[in-house]
This record gives sequence, structure tokens and C-alpha cells, in this order.
Amino acid sequence: MKPIWIVDDDQSIRFVLQKALEKAELPVRSFASTREVQAALATEQPQVLVSDIRMPGGSGITLLQELKRSQPQLPVIIMTAYSDLDSAVSAFQSGAFEYLSKPFDVDKAVDLIRRAVDESLREQGAESAGLETPELLGQAPAMQDVFRAIGRLSPSLVTVLITGESGSGKELVAQALHRHSPRAQGPFVAINTAAIPRDLLESELFGHERGAFTGAQASRRGRFEQAEGGTLFLDEIGDMPYELQTRLLRVLSDGNFYRVGGHAPIRANVRVIAATHQNLEQRVRDGLFREDLFHRLNVIRLRLPPLRERREDIELLVRHFLHKSAAELGVETKRLSEAALAVLQAYPFPGNVRELQNLCHWLTVMAPGLVVDVKDLPPELSGATQAPAGAGVAGVATGAGAFAPVAAAEPASGTEAQGAVIVPAAVAAAWEVDLAGQARSMLQSGGTQVMDQLTQRFERAVILAALEVTHGRRIEAAQRLGIGRNTITRKIQELGLDPD
Repeated sequence: MKPIWIVDDDQSIRFVLQKALEKAELPVRSFASTREVQAALATEQPQVLVSDIRMPGGSGITLLQELKRSQPQLPVIIMTAYSDLDSAVSAFQSGAFEYLSKPFDVDKAVDLIRRAVDESLREQGAESAGLETPELLGQAPAMQDVFRAIGRLSPSLVTVLITGESGSGKELVAQALHRHSPRAQGPFVAINTAAIPRDLLESELFGHERGAFTGAQASRRGRFEQAEGGTLFLDEIGDMPYELQTRLLRVLSDGNFYRVGGHAPIRANVRVIAATHQNLEQRVRDGLFREDLFHRLNVIRLRLPPLRERREDIELLVRHFLHKSAAELGVETKRLSEAALAVLQAYPFPGNVRELQNLCHWLTVMAPGLVVDVKDLPPELSGATQAPAGAGVAGVATGAGAFAPVAAAEPASGTEAQGAVIVPAAVAAAWEVDLAGQARSMLQSGGTQVMDQLTQRFERAVILAALEVTHGRRIEAAQRLGIGRNTITRKIQELGLDPD
């Protein structure tokens, strides 16, 4: 176990806590200032850090914020006098494990530190066991609201509906709800209802009996049975075929279901968590989703913010993903220059956290040096900062409401060029190279459904560009794209581009 670090400019406080912790057979090390701690962090790490708020030469809150960026799992206990109570509460909301008011009872202080040590060792044990338990990261107010909601919802078994854009981390939220629930020892089973053909989805969910259909040579347990005693995560629930929604509603209502071809009811002892990137209310109005099922799922709704609403988390996420990619590839961890980080923080990330993770993996493989500068970023990011401002710049849609400048072609002469978009060959080649690079990065990082994801991004970009050019006139946009009016309306709804 690593030592507990005590940081306080008051020598008597350091002495009392150090002796009490040594008596409790806990390793301890003390520091008189935050500067000493920062110097020691270059080569060592504490198990738990206990820090005063007000000290000459550095604030305990500033130290807390720095540690939460670099070591988000490290428990930090803030010590404060009564007059600093507001600051302590603020620190607690910023991620402190707990705060300790002065004067404090030494035995209670040791008990609090023991709790922090236990929490730290649990996290450390999970990592050393190699468990795949990805944690959500974020310090933005929107993510703190999500963390608080997870804390409130985890002890219960209530059905939860998670909404949010693709790539925002909905499955991570579902895993966190399961991991901190009374069913944590049970299985967590996930199924993407949009990724399975509709004629196979019923069997995937509920299982089938031998001979139920051609090729069913043996009985098979479905996902509901596999999740017995645990949690079943239904991703992209908005894409579930209408006829299957009735069967799901029946399970949620009375807790029983039948295998395909079966006659004996099976009791479902599972907690259901559903997720979607679509507007379910609109799909109900369009007759594509059952209203009674919507209300059954929508007991508690948890909205996960897109990355563009939590830009202050990009630095933390970049550091985490770069470190993770470097560990997977067995190379040294790269870091971003201030200028490169500023570019990422300005980019809208239509693919959200998943897109950022893929980008970090690409940088780990492709960036030439340990420090990633603007010139090392992919063209769709670096081009936005390097193109000259003013006339002669055309907008190519890269995300919801965002456009990356690309040098426009010289206007063609003659009537044949009217209404046409002329793209230079060099730009077209760069676009194709970048697309291939994105696909390669996603495939190398273990991504699935890569074709669907890239197709959605392509369609989103093209439709947004058309709507931008036609000032939002959908019929004209459809005509200029060469697609039908109903097609563009459906695509806008599927891609979440409809503001309603």
C-alpha cells in the first residue's frame, strides 16, 4: 500500500495526524506546502491525500483540482476551519472525497482516512485484476448532474431510459448503474436492437425452443434469461420493430415471457435499462413506437450531454485516451500542445466521446512526435484553423451546426456550372484519404458497425450542407441532393437533426 500524504503548514497538525496514523499501522508522509507535494508527485503517488485549504504558497483547492485532472481516482480529504466551510463544500462538489472540519477528533479523522484508503484499494484492486469496468470521466456541471443521478438511481431497481447522441457514452452509464446496484454480482447483458436483423431479434431477446423455426436444432436461451439476476441493457430501443414492442411491454408489465416456439412461461428477474439517440415522443406521434411502452420505459429519464456541451472535459478525456492507447500499443504516452488542445476544444465532435477516443488512438499511431501540435491533427480538424478567413472559403458540414472551412474551387464558366458544387481534385483526394484513415482507426481500435457509423456521419454532413445552402428549405435541399422529400424528412429524424 502506498503512504497517506498529509499537507498542512501547521506543524502540530501534521505531527498529530502522523502519529495517529502510524499507531493505526498506516504508512504516512507529511508535507508543509503544496509545492513540496507537486515536486514529490513527479516520482511518487499517495494512496490518499489529506490537505488543508489555506496555506502559504498554494491552495488546497487548487491542488485538489490539479490532482482530479491527473489522478481522478485518488481520494482527497480537505481539512478546513469553520470559517472555511463554504470553501470546503465547494471543494467537496469539485470532487473531494470528504472534508474534515478543524478542530477534529483524531479517532474520527483516522476512521475517515481508513474509509478513503478502502475506497482507493478497491479501485486499485479492480484495475490490477484487469476487470473491464470503464468509468465515466467528467468535471463539467452537466456530467456532475449525471453522476449525482447515477448515485441516486443505483440502489433502486427502477427502469431507466438513457437518452443522448450516438457516441456520448450511454452504455457506460448503464454499466455504472449496474455496477453500483444491488444486482452488481449478477450479469450485465447488452443488446443493440438496431444491429440485429428483425427476423432474428425476437429469438435473441427471448430465446427459442428446438424446432421453433428452420435451423433451430437446439433450444437457446435469450438475453432475458442470460441476464437473470442482473441487468439487461437495451440499446437503441427506438429502432425496435413495432411488433416486438408488444412482447417487450408484456415482459415489463407482468415479468413473464415465452421462448419462440415455447408454451411454458418463464419468469424474468432482470432490471431493464434502455437507451436511445432518437426522440421517442416524436416516434410515438409518428406511429413508430408504442405509447404504452414509452411510458413503461420512461419511469426515470437520464439525459447524457453531448461532448460539445462539456468542452471543459475534453482535456481530461484526451489525457485518459492517449494514456490508454499508449498502454495498448506499448508506446510512450503522447500529449497535446496548448494550440492543438484549443483546436479540439473548438471542434463540435459530432461523434462525441467515441469520436474523441478514436482520434486519440489515431494520434498515438500517426503523430510523429511525443508532443502533438496543430499540424499533426487530422485534416478535418487542423484545416479549420489553418484556412484563411474571408471570401473564397466554402463550408463543409462536420457536425450539427458546425462547418470546417475548405478552400473553394474557382467558379466555372458557362451555364453548366450554375447550381453545381465544384470540388478541386486535391480536396477530394484528401477527403477520401481522411475517410480511409478514419475507417482504419476505428477498425484497429476494435470498433464494430463501422460502415453504419461512417455512413451516418456522411449523410449528416451532406444533409446539413444542403440545408445550410438552401437556408433550411427541405424540399429544395432534397431536390438538389437528388433524393425524395420523404427521404430527407426521414433522414433528418433518424440522424437527430430535427430541432423539434
